[in-house]
Amino acid sequence: MTLNTDRSAFVPNTSLSTPVLFLIFNRPNTTKQVFSAIQKARPTHLYVAGDGPRAEQSNEDEICKIARSIATNVDWDCEVKTLFRDQNLGCRQAVSRAISWFFENEPEGIILEDDCLPSQSFFWFCQELLEDFRQDKQVGAICGFYSNELDYKPSASYFFSRYLRVWGWAGWRRSLEGYDSNLKNQMEKNNTWKSNVFNRTDVLPIKYFQKAFEAVANGEIDTWDTQLQYLLWQNKQQVIVSSKNLIRNIGWTQGAHAQTKDQNHDLPTSEIGFPLTSPEIVERDVKADKEIELKSYRITILSFLKSQLRKLVP
Repeated sequence: MTLNTDRSAFVPNTSLSTPVLFLIFNRPNTTKQVFSAIQKARPTHLYVAGDGPRAEQSNEDEICKIARSIATNVDWDCEVKTLFRDQNLGCRQAVSRAISWFFENEPEGIILEDDCLPSQSFFWFCQELLEDFRQDKQVGAICGFYSNELDYKPSASYFFSRYLRVWGWAGWRRSLEGYDSNLKNQMEKNNTWKSNVFNRTDVLPIKYFQKAFEAVANGEIDTWDTQLQYLLWQNKQQVIVSSKNLIRNIGWTQGAHAQTKDQNHDLPTSEIGFPLTSPEIVERDVKADKEIELKSYRITILSFLKSQLRKLVP
């Protein structure tokens, strides 16, 4: 157990034995910042995966080599494994295959992308809850990102949510059982997610995610995480979300996949206090989820009407 009552600083009194997967690509600057946080945490097992350079991008092969050199510059006692692609697979395949590779080697672990800068307590937050919920199949993932702009602050150290936040998360091998990066395959096999997690009053969230699922299934969006959200809902699983924001996304300024800054980027982080306090029951926090819908996803009647209007205007 890590003890820390000072929420402005974090000093663990246990080592980080939980394996970490570090996903990188072509952003040496952000890679260096996130690696520095990993280096400070000193995990005993580090996995580093990097997509290959895009042929049409000049000098990207050299940039990828620099990022890989940074991410493997381990100066502490640590077993390091790498999965570096020679050719570019794209976000969907590169990330999903890297996560599958990670969980083929480890039963559980922490996943960080090269633009997700964690606070130090994030690692031990994940380590403790991975152990606590190892056998609880009601829970599919542990998430460190919680938008500071949200008005509702849960009283416990974490809450249960139906919404997966992959900017710094952790999970188990079982979390990926049944995962298919081709969402169309998943939707054709089983499509009960609406009745599994939503009720009749959740009209707007259902429409929002139906549109997102269809866009990914039709190949309009090159991503990997929407498929995992779908899988969690098919399996009737919730996620754990930290009540303190433990992740700052720094990736909107350059590089790989997300280049547009939105309301969720570059938010300040803090350290969570230990010992962790827990909700009384494993039941989603409806108020927190409503805030996430309104302020992170911007699921509102106005946004829905605007989307409908865009369909009418050629």
